[in-house]
Amino acid sequence: MISLDSFAGLEAALAARRGEVDEALQRFCELRDGPVATAACDALFAPAKRLRPVLTLLVGDVFRASHAALLGGACAVEMVHTASLILDDLPSMDDGTERRGRPACHIAHGEATAILAAFALINRAFGLLANGWPEAPEVAARGAMANELAQAIGLDGMIAGQAMDLAMTDRALDLKTLEYVHSRKTGALFMASAVLGTLVSRVTPVERAAITAYAKNLGLAFQIVDDLIDATGDSAASGKNVRQDERKTTFVSFAGIDGARQLAAELIAASQEALGPLGANAEALRELARYVIVRKR
Repeated sequence: MISLDSFAGLEAALAARRGEVDEALQRFCELRDGPVATAACDALFAPAKRLRPVLTLLVGDVFRASHAALLGGACAVEMVHTASLILDDLPSMDDGTERRGRPACHIAHGEATAILAAFALINRAFGLLANGWPEAPEVAARGAMANELAQAIGLDGMIAGQAMDLAMTDRALDLKTLEYVHSRKTGALFMASAVLGTLVSRVTPVERAAITAYAKNLGLAFQIVDDLIDATGDSAASGKNVRQDERKTTFVSFAGIDGARQLAAELIAASQEALGPLGANAEALRELARYVIVRKR
């Protein structure tokens, strides 16, 4: 069995890139004083894995892209992701009370302020892509980043996944529907995060397709591990509420714990196989895939 102890080198690399993202978020956030800005910043700067923006940088490394050119896009991804968590925790959605080891945004700041904070973060994300940052790529690349992010959020992305997830509460789902929900609710932003890492380098269609397939399988595997953590973990370790999905079909309730683990392993194998055209340059992405399956939070 793979152990977290075998990922010391990767964890050091992830920590370094997470530090880059955290420092850039402090520079690029630019939210003003007031209760909405306070709520948005509390959510954004809570201790977090930053896996999606780190994925942007790791993909950039494959193609020798400048981190400085990618950091605004990576920060936009994290702002959108944080906004989605704020909305996901609302009583009208998944009714979570804890997030990233702290009270959920609506618990700490009230529902109305939390909703406005989520919109403020989304607004800032697209403003950053529109206006640029020091060492930002040309406007065409930033426009492509904005388009990828908009599609990930949109009516065939995260919104579609969340809407279907809510509509299917207390209903049994088949595997195809379950994959539909989570390829959008979780997978869409993983794919956008990865594709953003390709947009400041010369990347062939084959290379971009490899990155997209990798991220799609990685995102689904990540969601299955989330389901396993919800079913078998505890709030202290995970930093959020567990046993939240008992009224929903999850990969665990569909396939059982062992079946879900097997499915996650198959998706990780598929994500690694997708990287074949990229050769040894993508080894860090392969290791990240192996890491995702053993994470505890």
